[in-house]
Amino acid sequence: MVTRLPKPKSVEEYLERLPEPARTSLEKVRAALLAAAPSDATEGIGYQMPGIRCNGRFVFYYAAFKSHCSLFPASGSVIEKFKDELKNYEVDKGTIRFPADKAPPAALIRKLLKARLAE
Repeated sequence: MVTRLPKPKSVEEYLERLPEPARTSLEKVRAALLAAAPSDATEGIGYQMPGIRCNGRFVFYYAAFKSHCSLFPASGSVIEKFKDELKNYEVDKGTIRFPADKAPPAALIRKLLKARLAE
């Protein structure tokens, strides 16, 4: 029988549970997102993933998986807008995957969030 951990109650709890190098990568993602987020933005857990909430709605998520980490800008149009800058990543309709040991550059993460907020 597989034992499941209870759902994380905070971003800190989510990150504490992660093994390295995913934890360090997602801490970098978190820092870049918080640097670009408006002052009234909040963090939270949605769909069991950490995310940024603006005006009460989640606008961006990030998460770790067994073999990679992902960004979820909650918008396919943001991914399409930055397709040239995302060519080195595995990209799907609403997901940007990257190796657990190599977070995308903070400048790219900030651009993605700012574009998402502008929608």
